[in-house]
Amino acid sequence: MLSNHFENGAETARFAWSRLSHSDDGELDGVGLLSTTTSNRNGVESLDYEVIENYGYREEQAQRGNLFVIYNAGVKWFFALLIGIGTGLAAVFINISVENFAGWKFALIFNIIHKSYLAGCLIYILINLALVFSSVYIITQFAPAAAGSGIPEIKGYLNGVDIHGILLFRTLIGKIFGSIGSVGGGLALGKEGPLVHTGACIASLLGQGGSTKYHLSSRWLQGFKSDRDRRDLVTCGCAAGVAAAFRAPVGGVLFALEEVTSWWRSQLMWRVFFTSAVVAVVVRVAMGWCKSGNCGHFGSGGFIIWDISDGQEDYSFEELLPMALIGVIGGLLGALFNQLTIYVTRWRRNYLHKKGNRVKIYEACLISVLTSVISFGLPLLRNCSPCPVSDPGSEIECPRAPGVDGNYVNFYCSKDNEYNDLATIFFNTQDDAIRNLFSAKTIHEFSAQSLLTFLVMFYTLAVVTFGTAVPAGQFVPGIVIGSTYGRLVGIFTVNHYKKLNIEEGTYALLGAASFLGGSMRMTVSLCVIMVEITNNLKFLPLIMLVLLISKAVGDVFNEGLYEEQARLRGIPLLESKPKYEMRKMTAREVCGNQKVLSLPRVVKVADVVSILQSNKHNGFPVIDHTRNGEPLVIGLMLRSHLLVLLQSRIDFQHSPLPSHSTGGSRAIRPNYSEFAKPVSSKGISIDDIYLSSDDLEMYIDLAPFLNPSPYVVPEDMSLTKVYNLFRQLGLRHIFVVPRASRVIGVITRKDLLIEEETEDSTTTELQSTSVRGQRHERRSGGQNGVELERPLLNGLLAQHQR
Repeated sequence: MLSNHFENGAETARFAWSRLSHSDDGELDGVGLLSTTTSNRNGVESLDYEVIENYGYREEQAQRGNLFVIYNAGVKWFFALLIGIGTGLAAVFINISVENFAGWKFALIFNIIHKSYLAGCLIYILINLALVFSSVYIITQFAPAAAGSGIPEIKGYLNGVDIHGILLFRTLIGKIFGSIGSVGGGLALGKEGPLVHTGACIASLLGQGGSTKYHLSSRWLQGFKSDRDRRDLVTCGCAAGVAAAFRAPVGGVLFALEEVTSWWRSQLMWRVFFTSAVVAVVVRVAMGWCKSGNCGHFGSGGFIIWDISDGQEDYSFEELLPMALIGVIGGLLGALFNQLTIYVTRWRRNYLHKKGNRVKIYEACLISVLTSVISFGLPLLRNCSPCPVSDPGSEIECPRAPGVDGNYVNFYCSKDNEYNDLATIFFNTQDDAIRNLFSAKTIHEFSAQSLLTFLVMFYTLAVVTFGTAVPAGQFVPGIVIGSTYGRLVGIFTVNHYKKLNIEEGTYALLGAASFLGGSMRMTVSLCVIMVEITNNLKFLPLIMLVLLISKAVGDVFNEGLYEEQARLRGIPLLESKPKYEMRKMTAREVCGNQKVLSLPRVVKVADVVSILQSNKHNGFPVIDHTRNGEPLVIGLMLRSHLLVLLQSRIDFQHSPLPSHSTGGSRAIRPNYSEFAKPVSSKGISIDDIYLSSDDLEMYIDLAPFLNPSPYVVPEDMSLTKVYNLFRQLGLRHIFVVPRASRVIGVITRKDLLIEEETEDSTTTELQSTSVRGQRHERRSGGQNGVELERPLLNGLLAQHQR
């Protein structure tokens, strides 16, 4: 409970609100910490990651013994297992579907083009158009929140922002089937980003016991209803999505740690690692089952792994210069890609997508036709090359059999022993194109002219496609772009140094890493992912080099792709580092002249309804008065909890006096779990609650339901410290109060180390005997305060880990 007095009563108090939007109409509460973003924040609301230690919570904790603690820990590990299995199965289903659609499509087209290339082109366009239409129709009509990669939204959720619809069951279905249509339709996008969103949806749905709307729920799974627990589950789902997409379990853990989460602890690390390991096992079992021919066209190329372990054995010092050049190119092209997507996305939002869902469908279909025409038509303009003389032990076939994945595609060639290098990467799936670009022992397979043509066209298509109303990931398109200019640099390096041990595929790998680093600005997780998907640890130092260079170059121009897209979507992320200007600002300055809306401890129901209808704040200070009549802040009351109390009517009372049954003596009282808001939902609205005239004349004692210990900061604290406290603890509200008039104690590190009682416990207790003796003496003597001689530096409450 807070004991700070206010100069002019409750109206002079300062209340620092989150910079997040707490209203349905998108307006910011108060001034906010960072109110420069003017984009639409419709449906954005803060999450309650803080544990509200009210009387209901304490009663519930008091009833739980050691057995419940063990049970709760076991359930969390069981949920991690279910998340891993569910995400792995979803990834297997998506990959098998995409590979079969692509396999059937290319097998049919290769059979048709033997008779007529024009008929083959038309059938190719129609098949891709049908798949893309199915994807965009699902998104626009059924699950609009499933559009895009979903990573900015999930990153915002783990940062403390809840966006309506991003974790619903229909979003999961739209993400899975929409990804199959968009990727199978040959668009310049990937399924890896949507898999992260898919894993997060699966984790969230498991945490709330399924979907009640579609009657797919189980009561015994409904164990985690708080935002705090859901955050941990969604983190496991994100890691599982990356692990399933790239078959990179360690990379998935590091991706969740580096890219999407804002709050981490060691216990969560273990569960995330376990979830990723389960995904790896599920994927491995599925691939083993598919090797027997049970999965149609799905083969070794289904899941991403581009094994280059038989590639370049070593590298020389003189190769570091072209490799560093690849890093610079990756930073420049990655930053340019981010900037172009910002322009295109802003234009779509302001002009195109305002015209309705029909325009979104037309746009996606038009881009599908354009992509199909380019990928089919450009190889027709390219002259074929004779097949190279293959080594006797080589498994590479030239030309490859029609409809079979591999190098050296015979497309529009006059002779049987020729291949079309542009069709090898253009008229193919993106996974197979990357595999061809990464391939070793294929020097001079691609000409510089073909690679440059493909780079310009695919780069343009990726920019235009990103942002359409379909599930769209950017991992694989980024790898395609980077490996193209990387292989181009490799060609010039081979021609310049005249060395036989230089592989062009090695430079393609470094190019892929550099573009992703220049666009997404990831380092550690991306480095591990690239090593895991290529199965070659020897190039780890080189990957680290190009990643560092590309990220440094890209940071000069703009922020990472996901941060920029989150800003465009109106997701107010709290970045890891506060702005420099905050050092010169205080908490009081941020509050400005805003008037705090407070509630008395015992409030009339009509007054509560009036306050909730007149503003959109999500938290209210609760004021009581001492025996001397001085105002006293006794806690924080959330809007959602007020709505639950109004809807239940159980705690209405006739008397305007405080109820002394602050414990659980009442026969009926709302359960603590009933105050939890449904996941990714707007929750209860004041307009949904009907109260009679008799109800409005009654009163509610808020003491049992408020948060008695909200976080507070002094009014002259720098905004930088407030920012760090807010973000690192995952808070939603912070009280700003005047300087305290007295100190009742100082907590140091020693006070936070609770040791088990032993024979030497007496010695431990005696370490603070003088202090506690003073405290007892002064309390018994009626003293107003106590001064403790303990180091102030170690007495920061920020060391207290919740």
